Amino acid sequence: MAQGTNASLQIERLDGGHNSTCKGSVSAMDDEKDDNLDNLNQLSSGKPPRNVKMVRHCSSSAFFTDFESEIGILGLVSPSSENSVFLPIFRSGSWSEKGPKQYMEDEHICVDNLHEHLVTSADLPSPGAFYGVFDGHGGTDAAYFTRENILNFIVEDSQFPSGTKRAIKSAFVKTDHALADTKSIDSSSGTTVLMALILGRTMLIANAGDSRAVLSKRGRAVELSKDHKPNCSSERQRIERLGGVIYDGYLNGQLSVARALGDWHIKGSKGSKSPLSSEPELKEINLVEEDEFLILGCDGLWDVMSSQCAVTIVRKELMMHNDPERCSKALVTEALQRNTCDNLTVLVICFSADPPPKIEIPRNHRRRSISAEGLDRLKGILNN
Repeated sequence: MAQGTNASLQIERLDGGHNSTCKGSVSAMDDEKDDNLDNLNQLSSGKPPRNVKMVRHCSSSAFFTDFESEIGILGLVSPSSENSVFLPIFRSGSWSEKGPKQYMEDEHICVDNLHEHLVTSADLPSPGAFYGVFDGHGGTDAAYFTRENILNFIVEDSQFPSGTKRAIKSAFVKTDHALADTKSIDSSSGTTVLMALILGRTMLIANAGDSRAVLSKRGRAVELSKDHKPNCSSERQRIERLGGVIYDGYLNGQLSVARALGDWHIKGSKGSKSPLSSEPELKEINLVEEDEFLILGCDGLWDVMSSQCAVTIVRKELMMHNDPERCSKALVTEALQRNTCDNLTVLVICFSADPPPKIEIPRNHRRRSISAEGLDRLKGILNN
């Protein structure tokens, strides 16, 4: 586990392995032999071992309050504040489990307070936060390196913070190239990247891969990212245009994702166009009061659960205990019960110190009546 320099930042190191589908017992035995051999090679080369503890979790919360004694507030609808300026408060929790896989290859980061985390943050809008989920494959090298470096690449870019979008895209390129240039990193290691950078009320979601960001807007699920699967029509067209093929849902028969950082054994040389893209898709929104929380999860969650189901579970949990870490654990537990085949990492980021308000559906007070003619016809039908 790696920790930041302040109390509001807690980061967990999640090492292990990754496969894209559940396999039969014969292939599982072969994979285990290969993984054990890889593990010995990993240790001999000085890389982190891939078989670590089954469960890792963290909670990062600067504004934590026990609302059990004030449970009556849950029955109230918050007053409208259309004329007020909403200022979000960031508190987060995470939970990860290896699941049915032999190894854990996910990494994640939670920074609730950018001003405390960064050495120089004088020009940053306040408040600020950063969150990321990195779903590795082919080992943990790429996911771990990306978690450790991508935020620095963003804030150190000359275009940050005035041109944040350009800085983020540039950081993806720099991270991807660094994975190719760093000799200690296995060239066959890669990772998806899903991150949320929040400056003031502006939230930027950047995604390359099949993890997903889902916003709760007064209980309604709003997807802020697109799953980059090879079979997605737009991704398929791009892949085939660049000479790639999709076999049984896998890019070039090897990867179950269409975008990722690393994987230089597939991409070839730097600067060349590859069917496997490292370019992120960006989504920008301005947070308002009805935006309650954000869920960042790897594909192990979304393979077995809809976005709306996840929002409903988290909202119910927050109304009971207002603890984002326990919400993350609840989603992971539910995904395991639904027999997910992958590693699981979930982050829940709340934008208020208060739990979500109860949603009250207005009653319809309109009275309905029937005419004398209609009543006679109804009596006739019943009598017959």
